[in-house]
This record gives sequence, structure tokens and C-alpha cells, in this order.
Amino acid sequence: MNAKTIGIIGGGQLGRMLAMAAARLNFRTVVLEPQTDCPAAHVANEQIVAAYDDAAALAELAKRCDVVTYEFENVPISAAEELARQVTVYPPPKALEMAQDRLTEKSFINGCGIPTARFHAVDSQADLERALADFGGQGVLKTRRLGYDGKGQRVYRSAAESAEGGYASLGNVPLILESFVSFEREISIIAARGIDGTVACYDPAENVHRNGILHTSTLPARISQETGVAARQAAERILTALGYVGVIGIEFFVLADGSLIANEMAPRVHNSGHWTEAACVISQFEQHIRAVAGLPLGNPDRHSDCVMTNLIGDDILALPEWLCLDDTLVHLYGKTEARPGRKMGHVTQLLR
Repeated sequence: MNAKTIGIIGGGQLGRMLAMAAARLNFRTVVLEPQTDCPAAHVANEQIVAAYDDAAALAELAKRCDVVTYEFENVPISAAEELARQVTVYPPPKALEMAQDRLTEKSFINGCGIPTARFHAVDSQADLERALADFGGQGVLKTRRLGYDGKGQRVYRSAAESAEGGYASLGNVPLILESFVSFEREISIIAARGIDGTVACYDPAENVHRNGILHTSTLPARISQETGVAARQAAERILTALGYVGVIGIEFFVLADGSLIANEMAPRVHNSGHWTEAACVISQFEQHIRAVAGLPLGNPDRHSDCVMTNLIGDDILALPEWLCLDDTLVHLYGKTEARPGRKMGHVTQLLR
């Protein structure tokens, strides 16, 4: 299918970059987003201003578009399923369902033969105390849904730390306790699957986080060839199991022996893949548009080593210095107010 108009649910910076990539391939874009002055509204052809689960707005989106995709994984699953009854939706709603709940996600990844940290479902204070006892008093307690960039988490570092009130502290909602993993570094792989089942994987990036938010992604990652192959194979198993179409980001912990522990997956273009717009001919954004529109996938090979750095909050004040650097691509997101933890843009430095 050669789509003429692509719908995008979500109007943040990822939706903005998808709309920009779509325009280069001569597609129109319609964004569904409740915020009127959203980043994607600056570059998309049209915006439907409504909630993501507004039935009338979803029907209008389906009417205007040939295919619909999304820029974030917290689209209400009921809305995605209803939309899919009216128009083609890629990635499929099944991928959303798997990624929206950390317990479901980890169980699915394990079912693909890919190891994760050990985990327990936590639905009460008693569950939390039993789970912590099993993990020696240590672990990371997370909300099962809606957490991102370090939000919705609590870390238990030793058995001496009291678990009292832990369940209530995160809102008395379904939680998951994950065991600590002793790892050497974090990597992620950006992969795409086309409608015809073709899979294309970008090189794994080595990631550094600050305060739970991605700070830098560096290429090449300091991993062996075998570890890189294992990451690609894991991505292909996940994509195939989901009948996936589009780009996915999968994060891994790399252990001392080079083996991988999957951390989480995001059924969308991913922050740790922003480097592809500077160091590859085909960016992750164009790759996603190609996939959902039924076009051939592009070559994911990297032509340069690079470091991508997020500009978060007041980091944007260093913009003049970044603009003076050679071999550096600066990409700003159209946000006027810099707030702590808010992603304002990113820069990618090519390493010659």
C-alpha cells in the first residue's frame, strides 16, 4: 500500500520528526493531539485537536488517512483497537498492549526466548514484602503502566531499608518489582519490519542515562560482534512474534560475559535512535514512514561514528556553543519553555 496521508497519534517531538520525514517522501500528515501548540503541529499538514480516545476524533482521523501510526506507547488500547476497525494501524495494537504493561511486556519477551531481570507482580503491600524477601531486600519497584524517564519508580538498595508504605507510595496501582542486574553498560537497538516481513536493524547504541532520562547515545557501542548479533536476533524474534510493522526500540543490559538482558521495548521511534538522522542515509523516522506506508525499507548502515546528546531543560542555554561546532547536527523541538526534565532538542556530533 502506498499511503497518501498518514495519521499520527501524538503531537510531541517524535510526531514532529515523523511528520518531517513523511513530507520528504511526499506524504501528507494529520496529527491527533489535544495540545494546540504541540511540536508536531508546526510541521504537519493538519491537526485534530482532541483527546486520544475521543471516538469522533478517531473516526475523523480514520476518514482522513490511509494508515495511522503513533508516536508514544500510552495510546489507550481500546482507542487503538477501535481505530484499527476503521483504518490500517501500524504498529499493530497488539504491540501497544504488550508494551503498556511492564509485567505483560517482560512475560512476552521471556516467551520469545529472551532473558530479562527477574520480576514479581506486586498488587498489595504484602506482595511487595514477599517479593523483596525473595530478592534479598533489593530491587526496583515500578508502576506497571505509564511510567517513563525514571518516573513511577522506587529503588530498594538493601534489606535494611523498610518496605513499609512502599505500595501506597506509588499510588496503590498495579506494580512490578524487578531484581537488580549487574551489568557493564546499557545498549539499545533500533529495528524495523516492513509489511512484507523484511527486517532491518541499525547498529546498537551505547546509552548513558542521567536522573532516569537518556543523556547520550554513542556509536559504536563497546560490545563484541557476538553481542551485536545477539541484539539483532532478539529484535527480529520480537518483531516477528508481534507481526510488527514499523520501527521499534529495544533496550538491553550488557553483562560482563557479553550476554544480554532485555530491559524494555518501545513500539515506536526511539530517543536512542535520533543519531540515525545524522549518521545514516536513512533515519529511523524515514524508516518508520517507509514501513507503515508499505515502501521498501532503507539501508540502515551507519556512515559515521557519532555521539547524540539530549538537550534537557536548561541544556538549551548552551545552544550557541553547539552551533559553533563542526560536524554537528542540531535539532530543536519547537518548545518555548525549558523545564527541568523536559527534552528541548538533541545534537549529534559526527566523529571523524
